[in-house]
Amino acid sequence: MPSTPCSPASHRCVDIHPALSDDNDDLGSLRDWQSTDRATMLPQGGGVQAPERRQKHHSRWFSRQISLESARMSRDGRRSLPRSGKSLGGAAGVDGGLRKGDFSMFRTKSGLGVVAAARKENEAGPNNHAGEGGALHGTRAEECRVSDSVPAGRYFAALRGPELDQVRDSEDILLPKDEVWPFLLRFPIGCFGICLGLGTQAILWGALASSPAMAFLRVSPAINLAIWLLALASFVSVFTTYAFKCVFYFEAIRREYFHPVRVNFFFAPWIACMFLAIGAPPRMRPLLLHPATWCVLIAPVILLELKIYGQWLSGGKRRLCKVANPSSHLSVVGNFVGAILAARVGWEEAGKFLWAVGLAHYLCVFVTLYQRLTTSEALPKELHPVYSMFIATPSAASIAWATIYGEFDAVSSTFYFIALFLYCSLVVRINFFRGFKFSVAWWSYTFPMTTASLATIKYAEAVPSFFSKALALSLSLMSSTMVSLLLVSTLLHAFVWKSLFPNDLAIAITITKDRNGATKRSKAAKKSYDIKRWAMQSPLALVSSIRRGGSGQKELEMD
Repeated sequence: MPSTPCSPASHRCVDIHPALSDDNDDLGSLRDWQSTDRATMLPQGGGVQAPERRQKHHSRWFSRQISLESARMSRDGRRSLPRSGKSLGGAAGVDGGLRKGDFSMFRTKSGLGVVAAARKENEAGPNNHAGEGGALHGTRAEECRVSDSVPAGRYFAALRGPELDQVRDSEDILLPKDEVWPFLLRFPIGCFGICLGLGTQAILWGALASSPAMAFLRVSPAINLAIWLLALASFVSVFTTYAFKCVFYFEAIRREYFHPVRVNFFFAPWIACMFLAIGAPPRMRPLLLHPATWCVLIAPVILLELKIYGQWLSGGKRRLCKVANPSSHLSVVGNFVGAILAARVGWEEAGKFLWAVGLAHYLCVFVTLYQRLTTSEALPKELHPVYSMFIATPSAASIAWATIYGEFDAVSSTFYFIALFLYCSLVVRINFFRGFKFSVAWWSYTFPMTTASLATIKYAEAVPSFFSKALALSLSLMSSTMVSLLLVSTLLHAFVWKSLFPNDLAIAITITKDRNGATKRSKAAKKSYDIKRWAMQSPLALVSSIRRGGSGQKELEMD
């Protein structure tokens, strides 16, 4: 818009300039101020009122600066989030467009619809970002970020607890904390730990009933049948419930897959099935111990290993030294359990292959966890209970080697002694397992103890003595007692206290956050914004503009 001419009668001049783009807001403000100063200081008989007008214009320029700042923050979508425990999902409604208690962002069809809407909006162009369209774009952007992959380090930074399942006080989440979430959304994959614990107990009591070294106990095979049926019932119920979660809340499944601890529990369903096949009662073994059973159960394990081991090998953001934690042994122990089942169905060569793959990656995980490089994420104190996973892999390797080759030789003894030493090192550090809240995922810590008991029974058969038999009996009693206590605690939390499945806050964390709680921008955008903000608020800019305005006034007076 061109400048309006000055009227000699009113002695008032107004110089209006068009608003520049966001990149030149600071220069536009200074030029506006300078040009208006020149116009108001013209010797038209109003020189006495010039200081007052300048003061008024200073206030208008300051208001313009504030408005520019507010408009820029509105365009960038940045807003302050209070650290009051409120979540983004519960605090939305007006700003975010999401109703309180709206869990649709984690539904399966929600992710597909959001992606399609985002593509349509990108094709429509940038004109749809204003007004209500801009609000919808912000809402869709928030929902699109739900389907994005969460960095592994983000889970360590935002979560705490034995399974990285508790949100830190300084973090905000996408769902409301003060509401009870749907049951499927609160059902974690760690529930398959119940199947692992009961499945290994069925194998243990079957070994106690059939082992010559433990014949003095005279254990009835009916105990093996009862525990096996209980393990089968628990697996069917857990698998069915989690299958419904995959159907209705697939976005939550993806969040669990990106979790550095829970991703290893995706091996648990197939390992639990192998435990049921290995520990089946004698009447059912001919039906279950079939090569087709092994092929069906080992296929998902191999697919998961190709994905996860490939990430370890490629050295990306999820390289082993970045995401390694004791629960990573779950991704390795499946090879040895699969080798045991392969030997039971008569495929020794397939068992040897799986044993070799498991050994190679077990050494990598073992060395990485022992070394704890400075470039890796520091293991929190709350993660100490998962150290029991150290026992499972060498115990399973010992049993697998003895099953494949038919004898408990030097190789089996070597891995068994490694497991026994790690077991003793954890027993003397009992404080590692104190002071932590009960979680259903604690069931996964029972099968390493049971696996060590099974390896001890094999050792007692190879080296019969009072010490070996007493050790096998004591370890078996310890593992059975632990499973019994966890079973009672699980029933109490489920039916009496009704606190077995709290809100699964770990899947609702935001992707990235800065210290103010807002979504992080790129470093280049942040640097550009800081420079412009400094230029608008710096005293040097104010002084230089005053000097330029004074020199322009002198030139006009000389003319």
